[in-house]
Amino acid sequence: RGVVIFLLLLVGAVLSTWGLWSQRDRDALAGGDANRPDYTLRDFELTVLDEQGAEAFTLIAPKMERDPKVKTLDIATPLFVIPPKAGSKATPWEVRSKTAWVSEKGEEVRLRGGVDAHSTNADGKPVKITTDHLNVFPDDKRATSTAKVTVTQPGFILNGQGLEADLDAKRIILNSDVKARYDRSVR
Repeated sequence: RGVVIFLLLLVGAVLSTWGLWSQRDRDALAGGDANRPDYTLRDFELTVLDEQGAEAFTLIAPKMERDPKVKTLDIATPLFVIPPKAGSKATPWEVRSKTAWVSEKGEEVRLRGGVDAHSTNADGKPVKITTDHLNVFPDDKRATSTAKVTVTQPGFILNGQGLEADLDAKRIILNSDVKARYDRSVR
């Protein structure tokens, strides 16, 4: 009699466990955790190509997650290397920030927190842009911002509000409240 009760309890425990386990799988398939990324990359380097197959940008970062609903990317402490258009003699831009968001097709990159962009001008002298946020459009090789911006070149510092930039031409336009300062110590 004790063996029969034990076997019935064992069968009940197995069926209960199986039922809970299969319900867990159904919940997961039905989107049990809707905010969970469908994949995460760690310590990686990724090259994104444009529609013509040319390099749009290269991304190096410690962590990236993809949102499965909208197919966008969220990135921690990224380094973006944005090459010039094919045939251009311009130099690439290296852009760092605390976080970044990349649109589904990679046509827009939103950099947030401590944005620091470096390149060189036609004379080979460094050009640096610092701001709190910057929107980059890699296919068009342009960038925009509505935040406070500082542009630094050897001997020269520009501060202003908002920015429109042609990344290949190294043409940077500050939209308002522009102040310029000549400083020979800036290199």
